Amino acid sequence: MDNKTTDKFDFKAEIRLVPDGPGIYIFRDKDDTVIYVGRAVNLRNRLRSYFQPSSTGEKATDRMKVTQIQVTAKRFEYIITENLLEALILECNLIKEYMPRYNVRLKDDKNFPYICLSLADDFPRVTMARKAMKDGNKYFGPFVSSYFVSEVVTVANTLWPLRVCTKRISADVARNARPCLNYHISKCPAPCGGHIGKDEYRTNISEIRDFLSGKRSDIAKKLENDMAAASEAMEYEKAARLRDKVIALRRLDEKQSADTISTGDHDVIALAHDGETALVQVFFIRAGKMTGHEHYIMAGLSIEYPATDHTDYTDSKIMQAFITQFYSSAAAVPKELNVSVMPEDDSIIAEWLTKQAGRKITINAPERGDRKRLCDLAKKNAAQTLAQFGEKYKREEERTKGAAAEIAEMLGLEIELNRIEAFDISNVQGYENVASMTVFEKGKPKRGDYRKFKLRTFKGANDYAAIEEAVTRRFQRYFTELEDGAAIEDGKFTMLPDIVFVDGGIGQINVAIKVLEKFGLNIPVCGMVKDNRHRTRGLIFQGSEFNPPKNGEAFRLITRIQDETHRFAVEYHRKLREKTMLRSVLDDIPGVGPTRRKALLKFFGSTEGIEAADVETLMKVNEINKPVAQKIYDFFRKENSAEDIKSN
Repeated sequence: MDNKTTDKFDFKAEIRLVPDGPGIYIFRDKDDTVIYVGRAVNLRNRLRSYFQPSSTGEKATDRMKVTQIQVTAKRFEYIITENLLEALILECNLIKEYMPRYNVRLKDDKNFPYICLSLADDFPRVTMARKAMKDGNKYFGPFVSSYFVSEVVTVANTLWPLRVCTKRISADVARNARPCLNYHISKCPAPCGGHIGKDEYRTNISEIRDFLSGKRSDIAKKLENDMAAASEAMEYEKAARLRDKVIALRRLDEKQSADTISTGDHDVIALAHDGETALVQVFFIRAGKMTGHEHYIMAGLSIEYPATDHTDYTDSKIMQAFITQFYSSAAAVPKELNVSVMPEDDSIIAEWLTKQAGRKITINAPERGDRKRLCDLAKKNAAQTLAQFGEKYKREEERTKGAAAEIAEMLGLEIELNRIEAFDISNVQGYENVASMTVFEKGKPKRGDYRKFKLRTFKGANDYAAIEEAVTRRFQRYFTELEDGAAIEDGKFTMLPDIVFVDGGIGQINVAIKVLEKFGLNIPVCGMVKDNRHRTRGLIFQGSEFNPPKNGEAFRLITRIQDETHRFAVEYHRKLREKTMLRSVLDDIPGVGPTRRKALLKFFGSTEGIEAADVETLMKVNEINKPVAQKIYDFFRKENSAEDIKSN
């Protein structure tokens, strides 16, 4: 429910209208930015508590958070849910979407590698994937080491002859495609050539799944039995191949044997914090073996849960925030989470995980045995890593988010520069005009949001027209996606910047401002200017030039943005030039496409060699039949005749 109004928001009056019952509430600041998301069993009581005098028994952690929100919040919204479980799920999703400053947030959203068994394909493959998707395929992981994942994929393709190509099998079979070299060396059964059917190809899928899950002892025994049987039957070549497979499997298993520290599949989670930063250490245990470990930073700790004597209370809150945010997007959740401290609302979180995984998930704080030992080890690692990483994290905050804050202060802006979008132009004497758009969020490049534009509304070198077209197309897409109902996380242009940088001076700035005014957007625009040696000098804003100290973080961030935007534009322009240069006279010959062109150039070495060849010589190229050879021969003879006529 949205309670936004044009008048001053009356908190007490609006709270009286809030219903009893579970749900989530959202506080927004003067810029309508979400600053806090919370959930409650009783929405009215929880919201009322924010605007009542503190009681003597109230925890200092709660009071600090409430005070911050009272000062900053200008309005609230709420959403009613059926129960607290629904509220938990919605709260988690909104925190990940808005990253509110007063919530504890999972900062390190790393993409660890998975192993993908493409069960959605008729002829599955085993590959490494950077993200687990809900696409009908089976994902194993996550794993910390890409090298280890690569080894597992290699061994899987050694044990079972699976295809490694991405061909469209049905289309290849229809045109009687010839199998590649892998078929001839027995590394692929060549479904592309119709040499194996779907059912036969998938006979070993259950074995492959067990192997990728870490259940390899039964597979090793089966291979050893098959090897012995082949040897007894004097099928020595087959026995040798099986022996090589057993060796590959054993080597892979040996690399994990030292990590055989428990049983089953479970994650071990422990944390440490210093009042400002929390670090969570996770051990990934699969089939009793540690497949990886990683640490994660939780930001926003000092605001919501400052250092107090309520250590257990703080830890349980942080553990809750981590589990809900980390596992909300995980492809698979192990059946057991062993934690150093139980999260707040542990029964609700376990119910949510069970619902998400489709099987029972338990959360335990072990008190003895191997699992307790692992939790203690993870906690010790968390404390040591935090001691090493804490100062580095703080320096990184100064270098990135702190630099953006310095720029805002320098320009006199009373807003946080969470998202900066920068534009640059590239061309060679007006040829192939292109524009780049880079994005920096909290002072760091967000490469997934970079965009490039091939400019087409003008010809020749015209920087003003180029900036106008690029900025227009960027914000036109914003409104188009809004009309189409695209979600923020799904759309390519749905996030608006807090400020726009353009490479250039007053002229480029005025063009960008004109475009933004046309769309009714009030977004500040800066120009990035360089000195006579083509190095960053500073920013132009509202007619004045600002030159921050060259040894300061603000100047370094401006330099990074300018250099990165220029690099991205030049790189795109270079690719377009190379693509144009790759176009050959051969492309004008009917029947000669990219494959035949490549084969001809490889065989003859140059266009001149192809031109000099007769029909019989042209037919020596595997991809060239007689009709196509004749067309090539005739084409060059006609071209030469035309040249002779022109010269005469």
